[in-house]
Amino acid sequence: MEKKLHRKAEGQLICGVCTGIAEYFNADITLVRIIAVILGCCSGSGVLAYIIAALLMPTE
Repeated sequence: MEKKLHRKAEGQLICGVCTGIAEYFNADITLVRIIAVILGCCSGSGVLAYIIAALLMPTE
């Protein structure tokens, strides 16, 4: 079975990017969301990366 990176509609808060990343890497969703917030606060590139991922990642 091939793993594919996609946004998840179930369990999403904003766009489902963190939920999709957590499922792809088999990680805890809370940890992925904390990392996303830290990257967003420390540098503006985290916010830009989230927006780009929300636009490019397909939904499931």
